[in-house]
Parts: sequence; C-alpha cells; structure tokens
Amino acid sequence: MIDYNEGQLILIDKPYGKTSFQAVKHVKYVAKVKKVGHAGTLDPLATGLLIICTGKWTKKITHLQLQEKEYTGTFVLGATRPSFDMETEIDQTFDISKIKETEIKDATLIFTGNITQTPPIYSAVKVDGKRAYESARKGEEIIIKSKQVEVTVFEITGIRLPEIDFRIVCSKGTYIRSIANDFGKELGNGAYLSALRRTRIGDYKIEDALDFEGFKNFVAQTI
Repeated sequence: MIDYNEGQLILIDKPYGKTSFQAVKHVKYVAKVKKVGHAGTLDPLATGLLIICTGKWTKKITHLQLQEKEYTGTFVLGATRPSFDMETEIDQTFDISKIKETEIKDATLIFTGNITQTPPIYSAVKVDGKRAYESARKGEEIIIKSKQVEVTVFEITGIRLPEIDFRIVCSKGTYIRSIANDFGKELGNGAYLSALRRTRIGDYKIEDALDFEGFKNFVAQTI
C-alpha cells in the first residue's frame, strides 16, 4: 500500500494537448492527495516525462528542477511561426532547395555549449508581472530579455527535408522552440518546432513513466 499524502515521486508520461497543471490535477484526483506539485513545466504541445511530487517530496521540487533535461523532436525548415511551434500559423516561408545536409549538421555546433537565447513571446515567462503568452495573444508588444543556457548534446538523428529530427540534452530553462527558430536563422532560412518529447530529467527516464490511464490503474492496485 502506498501513502501518497505522506509523499511520493511519480513519473508521468504527459500526453499531447494536456497542460502540466492538468497532469497534476489528474494525480491529485486519482490518488486523493492534498499536497502536490510538478518539477518542470511541459508545454501542452509537448509530450513526455513530467515529475510530480506529493507530500514531503514537494520539498525536493526545486532540486529536481535543476537537473539536466533530454529531449527528442522535430524541426521543420522553410517556414516560421510567431510561437516558434505549432500553436500559431505560418507567417513566413523560405526556399530550402539549396540547404545541404552538411550545413544542417554543422549548425548544431553553434548551439552547443553555453548559448544565449530569448524565450518565445508565447511562453510562460513573466514580463511586467504578466505571463508573456497572455500579452502575445492580445497582440501586445513584448520585450523579453535573453538569457544564458547550456546545451551539452545537440545531434541530428534524421533528415527528411523539410523535417529534421534531433536529440538535445540541456540545462534547466532551455527553450527548444527558441533553438528551432535560431537554428533556422543560422541556416539563412526559417524553422519551427513541430514535435517535442522529454525523455529524461536527471536520472529519471520516460521508460519508467506511466500515462494517465496507467497511473489510474496503478493507484487502484496500491491505495
């Protein structure tokens, strides 16, 4: 029997379209737990590993958030979107016929190590006390400060132009959407993020996570 109110660390495989808050709400409802939080937000359009802590484990959230993250996903070359992902419509297109595979692979070196990036305007970053995406969706002008992050691994795992598959290992606070947008600029082109999956946080791996239904069934057997 598991006492979720006492404190547990739960690995959830967040599905596409669900917010991190909805994942926390699901755990709270299914496990009938009072104190619960997550260690690192995933965008609704991203899938993968979300660490959820209950009870006394919530005290470890800050430490867990500092762990390095690993992602896999897909960029699309030849176009840009204001949100840098699929949330918004294409606003500009480019010719990709002259881009070579060697140029694509070489461009990863620019984004490896300590890099400076600007979070997307469609993000949860706070500007003047408000979430940036709230202002962006109203059409208001936003200025977001750039910041330094670290990318320790950036490899291209597949090229099927206009799509490029990748694997990235990075520090807390890295926006893969921003890397997608900047990657396109580095190639003298445009790019946006079409798919993203978080596969690891520190030593915790997606292979050990449960989806919503799997967690519900697990709790039914252990509570």
